[in-house]
Amino acid sequence: MDQTYPTWSGRLIMEDLSGITVIAIEQALAAPYTSGRMAEAGARVIKIEREEGDFARHYDNFVNGESAYFVWANAGKESISLNLKEEKDADLLRNLLESADVLLQNLVPGALHRLGFDLQELHQEHPSLIICSVSGYGEDGPYRDQKAYDLLIQAESGLCSITGTGDQLTRVGVSVSDISAGMTAYQEILQALFARERDPERHGRIINVSLFQSTVDWMNVPYLQHHHGGFTPQNHGLKHPSIAPYGAFACGDNKQILISIQNEREWHRLCEIALKDPDLVKDERFSSSTRRVENRELLDARIGAAFKQFDRDTVIKKLSDAGIAYGRLSDLDDLAKHPQVKFRNIEVAGSSIKLLARGAEVQGKPRKTLRLPKLGQDNEKIRREFSK
Repeated sequence: MDQTYPTWSGRLIMEDLSGITVIAIEQALAAPYTSGRMAEAGARVIKIEREEGDFARHYDNFVNGESAYFVWANAGKESISLNLKEEKDADLLRNLLESADVLLQNLVPGALHRLGFDLQELHQEHPSLIICSVSGYGEDGPYRDQKAYDLLIQAESGLCSITGTGDQLTRVGVSVSDISAGMTAYQEILQALFARERDPERHGRIINVSLFQSTVDWMNVPYLQHHHGGFTPQNHGLKHPSIAPYGAFACGDNKQILISIQNEREWHRLCEIALKDPDLVKDERFSSSTRRVENRELLDARIGAAFKQFDRDTVIKKLSDAGIAYGRLSDLDDLAKHPQVKFRNIEVAGSSIKLLARGAEVQGKPRKTLRLPKLGQDNEKIRREFSK
């Protein structure tokens, strides 16, 4: 494959994952998120889709006729549509795997085996190949064959039980179980590539990632609090379940602000400088983090009454003077014009659109524009390259 590298100050920049080939038999979000990160880092990602395409292409049509989910996770890849039940397409996949570094797939458990691609056999045939499977509940266990999607996993993992307000439980507003599994797969694949590079005798490996266990891992703090401390986190909406004061308060102009107190020094500064209420420090009901949580309703009423006397900008000035952490409650319009937000560009249907940037940036490395693939746009090229 011809690879074009970006330049910076006249120098050619080799991408971090250039030379790595990923075969991605994927759909929806979790696995495409993983391979999308690898494509952005310079890997060659060949996305294998059914003839009707990844169904995430059709979740909505909000981005130049494309799905927002698909745009976010699939830029920078090549796309080929295959019917793996047909011998010629199955043979093409076998040819692709001969030169691949990574096989990433999120078909239902056992689906590749039924198509003639047993993962253990592939591991024996291609010992340097890193094979990563992403599924709902994993490759074994009693729930192995149960259908699983993000919201279902949020509920099954217990995440929804600690999200919401009181008895009104909610999902997290983005697909965190998909994202968690995608992040987990990404880090495990990079770890495997590093191990293989450092010690080639270790060769490849088989990695199994599940949406369920990836989300469950994030549940460790409430799990430990409940099973070892006898404390069950309650649903406090925009309040922290085990720290107070930590949450949202309305100001005099009805704009909301969140504050966070992490230690006794900050608690004293909040009371004495921001609230001008030193008697709060002396009140035994609020003398420790645990006591403040126990008396949260009384405490929140005192703080809320103080904040209601001023507009949000004035409250922010008082909090800043006291060195107290705060955050404005932003909506999506606020996010788009936030002075701290950064963007990246994706080419979609012939025009460049802005996406919110990744969470990390490398100093001195220029951002590049990736192109979203059309379904099967690389069919002929890939067939010519890998047909025998």
